[in-house]
Amino acid sequence: MNWISDFDWGVVLRDAGVIILQLILIWIAYGILKKVGKRLVTRAFDKMQQNGKMTEGRGKVLERLMLSVLSYTLIFIVIVVIFGIFGLPIGGLIAGAGVVGLAIGFGAQGLVSDIVTGFFLLAEKWADVGDYIITAGVDGVVEEIGLRTTQIRDYDGILHFIPNRNIQNLSNYSRGDMRALVELGFSYDHNIDEAFRVAQSVCDQMAEDADIVEGPNVDGVEAIDNHEIVMRVTAQTENMMQWGVQRKLWKALKEAFDENGISMPYEHQVNVVQKEN
Repeated sequence: MNWISDFDWGVVLRDAGVIILQLILIWIAYGILKKVGKRLVTRAFDKMQQNGKMTEGRGKVLERLMLSVLSYTLIFIVIVVIFGIFGLPIGGLIAGAGVVGLAIGFGAQGLVSDIVTGFFLLAEKWADVGDYIITAGVDGVVEEIGLRTTQIRDYDGILHFIPNRNIQNLSNYSRGDMRALVELGFSYDHNIDEAFRVAQSVCDQMAEDADIVEGPNVDGVEAIDNHEIVMRVTAQTENMMQWGVQRKLWKALKEAFDENGISMPYEHQVNVVQKEN
């Protein structure tokens, strides 16, 4: 146990104290730089949105991406500085990271595919935060687009995390005006022109709706089948308002048909009972 007594404990404690102080200062500096960087990034994107250089949804996507890049960059710098404090060679760290990265690359091709697809999603502006889309069997509003996953919240409020590699086709319902479409059937017993007149009067009354850009109008007969004549009514609406306009049209058309005695066919069953002689 003589080697213990041979130690210069004053020097050891002093060096340990210096290292601990340096680590504390590094942690404080990391927190300050991250907070300042986040504020600068947020302010820059807010200014671009106010100047009309970027949409709000696009700004949110790129802002979150830049904050992630900032965070990872600061973490890497902190690791390099800590290696320097302990006298560890940085070259060995980089070389080791390269070997580990190569090994991970062979076993994580899906992750690489996620990142590549995520890059093209952002670069080609397939969707922005707040857009209503359908992709990978899920439809809903985009809450976040990252380099690895895209988050979509559906109509029921469920948040879906979609790996970007699964996004092969994407339908965006939030680009430009949308169309509200109603197909309404009525019985053969009624005059077609009269049914059109009643429906068009409803359309004229709804034309003042703030959510409607153009129309609505009766397009004409859409189909004739064994038990009904089907007419089509369409309207151009503001983005994401097509479903609400459709519900209003359905209600108004049904009420107008009832008031004018125009019946809508429905399935019913007739039972015939034959009495025994």
